[in-house]
Amino acid sequence: MKILLDECVDQRLRFLFSGHDCETAAYAKLSGLKNGELLVAAEAADFEVIVTTDQEIPYQQNLACRKIAIVVLCARTNRLADLRPLIPLAIQSLDGIHPGEVIRVP
Repeated sequence: MKILLDECVDQRLRFLFSGHDCETAAYAKLSGLKNGELLVAAEAADFEVIVTTDQEIPYQQNLACRKIAIVVLCARTNRLADLRPLIPLAIQSLDGIHPGEVIRVP
């Protein structure tokens, strides 16, 4: 699965999504884009999932007609130590995720 890590996510997490093509927004040259622009650009680049810690994206964007899904990592902070324990469940959630869907990983 082709995964985009949002700018707010520690870029070192890309190494933890083994078995998936995982890129940071900076590496994909999608840095600095607002949420709506990021979704459009990510879809155009054939990303299937965006991983973010921004819990507001699902409320700010209409995802019903999107070709991309979102995984929201819900941790105390966006520091690596707080996000790392969520990755196994995030990877597991990728198996059943569909375009336009939002999955929150607590």
